[in-house]
Amino acid sequence: LEDTQIHRGDAPFFIDKMPNNFRHIGLIQLILPNAKIIDARRHPIACCFSGFKQLFASGQEFSYSLTDIGRYYQDYMRLMNHWHEVLPGKILTVHHEAVVFNLEQEVRRILDFCALEFDPACLNFHQTERSVRTPSSEQVRQPIYQSGLEAWMNFEPWLEPLKTAIGDEILTGYPTFSPSD
Repeated sequence: LEDTQIHRGDAPFFIDKMPNNFRHIGLIQLILPNAKIIDARRHPIACCFSGFKQLFASGQEFSYSLTDIGRYYQDYMRLMNHWHEVLPGKILTVHHEAVVFNLEQEVRRILDFCALEFDPACLNFHQTERSVRTPSSEQVRQPIYQSGLEAWMNFEPWLEPLKTAIGDEILTGYPTFSPSD
């Protein structure tokens, strides 16, 4: 934990949002039994296509092929289902679409899970002055918007290998969201 101080400064919390952390949840719970784990999900095709379009650093070779990234997502779902079963109450699933349509409700749910108080500034995250190091750093400076939710549909005719790799069970099992949810 001392090594995280360079990233967190004087803040009492550290957020590590690396996408491959789901593979280490067992270890994380062993060494940090009070760690709060948030399983951030997005529609499977939207999630995978977003990763496919992003040129990551080394170690993310699975993201260079629609089939490979679809299989990787399937592995992620299997492993997360396992962790939800063996660690009940330790993991909060948050759907990207729910955040887009009901930001305050989802922020409050996340903060409750983390035993933190609500601060209205959480809703104005895009107004932060601090530096942000992420592939989507330009998006962090904007309010949440709905236009990206179905952007992958413009490429749907070319995404059949991805759909096949993800599988019908996962695709049909993903919940649907709307502004009224």
